[in-house]
Order: sequence, then structure tokens, then C-alpha cells
Amino acid sequence: MQWLDKIVDELISRTPEGEIIVESGIAPSGSYHMGYLREIITCDAIVRTLKKRGRKARHIHFVDDLDGFRKVPVNLPEDYAQYLGKPLCDMPAPDGSDKSYADYAVQSFLESVHALGIEIDVMWAHKKYREGFFTEAIEVALGHIKELKTVLEEISGRKLDEQWSPIQVNEDGYLKKRPFVGIDIAAKTVRYLDKDGSEQTIAYDKGDVKLDWRVDWPARWWMLKVDAEPFGRDHATKGGSYDTGVGIMDAVFKAPAPLPIPYDFINRAGDTKKMSASKGNGILMSEVVSVLPPEVARYFILRAAPSRQLFFDPEGGVVRLIDEFAELLAKTDKTKSETQLIALCTDGIDNVTVSNVPFSHLVASYQAALKDPENTRKIIERTEHKEVAKKQKETLQRELTFIDEWLSRWAPEEVKFSLQENINTAEFSDPQRQYMSTLADKIAQAPDDADGEWFHKAIYEFKEASELEPKQLFSTLYQAIIGKEAGPRAGWFLSMLPRDWLIKRLKLEG
Repeated sequence: MQWLDKIVDELISRTPEGEIIVESGIAPSGSYHMGYLREIITCDAIVRTLKKRGRKARHIHFVDDLDGFRKVPVNLPEDYAQYLGKPLCDMPAPDGSDKSYADYAVQSFLESVHALGIEIDVMWAHKKYREGFFTEAIEVALGHIKELKTVLEEISGRKLDEQWSPIQVNEDGYLKKRPFVGIDIAAKTVRYLDKDGSEQTIAYDKGDVKLDWRVDWPARWWMLKVDAEPFGRDHATKGGSYDTGVGIMDAVFKAPAPLPIPYDFINRAGDTKKMSASKGNGILMSEVVSVLPPEVARYFILRAAPSRQLFFDPEGGVVRLIDEFAELLAKTDKTKSETQLIALCTDGIDNVTVSNVPFSHLVASYQAALKDPENTRKIIERTEHKEVAKKQKETLQRELTFIDEWLSRWAPEEVKFSLQENINTAEFSDPQRQYMSTLADKIAQAPDDADGEWFHKAIYEFKEASELEPKQLFSTLYQAIIGKEAGPRAGWFLSMLPRDWLIKRLKLEG
């Protein structure tokens, strides 16, 4: 984990004494997709590592809920267009409750963060502005309009209007860009021209005046004394918001910018476009923490440097990811980096959820047990994973809750099955009937501890005697048991099933 150690080393060098502040933040303009996991988990890993080095550190998450509503997400009614330009904290929630739109959007995010075992110090923009926290920053910005314009124009390459100012004002509940006339620091008011050109006066210490985004970000760094901030690579482009923020810190706020930690996006596997809350093409954070145990979600993010793009496959990728993490846990000769990674993934988590039973094995066992956790454990104890099942009983119980969510949300159809309650005997040919009946007789004589290998050999024993092709031996069994042409490894699968039930089914008795 050289990337993490390098960040922490630099932070300690830059701030040799006192508390180190690491910030994350986002405007709650829609549902939080899993892309935000990268920012939150990266911040958390930095803070945890700093604390292990003996430093006082804190993760601040700044909710930009005073931002204006810019775009109607696909999952909201079209009539929400009436709120465009209204602060997110002043819009109604779509669920009809008395919450604000921002509260509604942030609630699931905070629940997801809690599920990950991550502690954050949440700050709300509307509270900070309305309690006067940003008053000094507004005064400094309005006193340096010329310098701000120079920085923004030279670094971003954009030409600003002659009447440009760094503020927006709240008119009738909506944020507006209006020509700035002057400021009265003693009275804490600004004068501006409304849409009709008439001069108006408004207080700037109660949240009715807000700094534009490109100025608000560095103002926050200055006021909160932020030392480091991860952000998406779109903000890190040449002339982007981080570059202008550095220029503003230098020219206006006279303080160093925080250490930049740009990160690449998380794409859905096979998708070339990044996830978007407003477009509705993202996998929700709340879904991820329902399906992935917290240590696995952290592992997915932290195993690669922030600069590397990540792809998430909610179907087969989940199986590989969880099995990969389980293998890392079980590895006896871990490297220093692997030990550090596991420590970060499991730090603060009382009970690890991932067992050493392969995920695909658990999925099939759980479904064969009709999704009964206790029966699932008994099934696993009849396999080669018997000792693991006994030692990790509680871990298996926890892991099955995530497996249940995966099956209901993301699992591909080919891995999902249920035992057929009834069977239509007319669907089977005479050779198929003969084969299953002969196999049933064989299974009736099987030792009590017969494992998957025994059943696999029993299936193949009739390869020469049967009129069926080898492939049909297996498809016939799947058809009779789960009503599909394919399924889990046949020998192992048959070894899991209740013996009496299996014999009756193969004899087509119900």
C-alpha cells in the first residue's frame, strides 16, 4: 500500500503538529451511487493510518446542501423542475415527509457509511452559512473580486463577465446571480441589482448570500483548515476546480491548498461512462453495503491506488471479489502490504463476515436448503468444508444475510435456483426414467458420509449402460431437481440434498 503510505508521509511532513483534517464532500442532488465509496473509504483509510502513526486526525464530510438544484434526476417527477435553482436544503423530500430534499438524499448515504463502520464528522453547508461561519470568507472574497477574476480567467481559460462577482443571492427562495454593488461590513449586508436593475440590500451573515462553487471550495479549505482532500479526476484536470482553488488560496486567502488526492471513477463492468446520480445509471451505495460485507467493500476500494480506474461487476464479480478476500484472509505468508490492507479493511469491525467457504458453494448450499441458514450449515458440514463450517458457524450466519441480498438484487439467473416442489413425469423419456431410477438405487446404498466425489462417480458409472449422452446425464438431473438444464456441480450438489427426498425425486415419486 505504497500509495497510502506516501500520502500519510506527506501529510505528516506538511503538518508536523496538531490535528490533520481530511475532507470529503458532495452536493446531495440525487441518490448516492457507489462511486462516492471511493472518496469516503479513501478518506477513512488516511485517517486510520494517521491515527496508527500517533497523529490526531479527523474526517470531515461537508454536505453542500445550500447548492441550487441544477437538474431533475431521472427518478423524480417532472414537476420537480419547479425547484430548479432552489437550495437543496429548502426543497421538499419526494417521499412526502417533512424532511428537506437534502435530508432525504443524505439519510441513505449516512446509513451506508455507518454500515461500513466509518466515522465522519458531518457538516451541513446551510447550517454553516446561516450561523455566520462563512461571513469572513464572503468579506474576503468580495474584497478581492479583481484577484478572483484574474485567477479564474488565467487558470481556467474562461472569460468572465465585467459584472461578475463571487456570490449568489437568495431571491424569493431561489439562488440568483446578480450584479454586485457594494458591501457594508459593519451592517453585514451587500447591495446588488435585481432583475429589473433596482438596487436591493441583503444580509450576508445568515445564509442568504452564498459563494460560487469555485470560490466556496477554497473558502472552505481556509475556514476549516483542511489538510487533504480526495476528489474525482474531473476536478483535477488542468485549469479545473482544484487548480483554480490553489490559485485562490494563494492570491486571496493567503494559505496553502490541501494535499490533492485525485481518484479515478468506478464504472459498472462493461460501461464506458462513469456512474451518475442524475442519470440513474449508478449502482446505489445502499445496494452495495447490503450485498458486500463492510470489509469487502473497503477491500474493493483500497486494493488499488486512487489513480487506477475501478470496474464493478455486480453479478459474477461479487463472487470473485468475496472469494479473493477470503483467500487473502486465509493466506499464511502475507506480505507487509497485504497485512496492512487487511488491517484497514477490518479495523473497527467487531465481527468479520467472510468465511473460508467459497462464495459459490455457499450460494448453492443456501438455495438447496431453501434459504434456511441452519439447514445451510448442516449441508455444508456434509461437504469437504465440514471443519470450516463448524469453526466459523457465526461467520457463516452473518455471510448468508449478504448472500440473500445478492440473490435478490444482482445474482445472474443461471446461478439462481430452487428445488422443484412438483415434477411432471411426462417430460422425461424412458431412457431418462431408467437412468434416474438406477441412480436412485445406487444412492440408496451410499454410505452416510458420501461426499461430492462419491456422487460424481455414481453419476458417471452409468455412462456406458445408459442410452443417454454424457451431457444428458447431468441435464436430466438438473431438470428433475431444479427445473433447469444446468446448475451447480452435480456430484457436490446431490451430496448436499436430503437423501430420502433425492431418492424419491429420482424415482419420480414427487
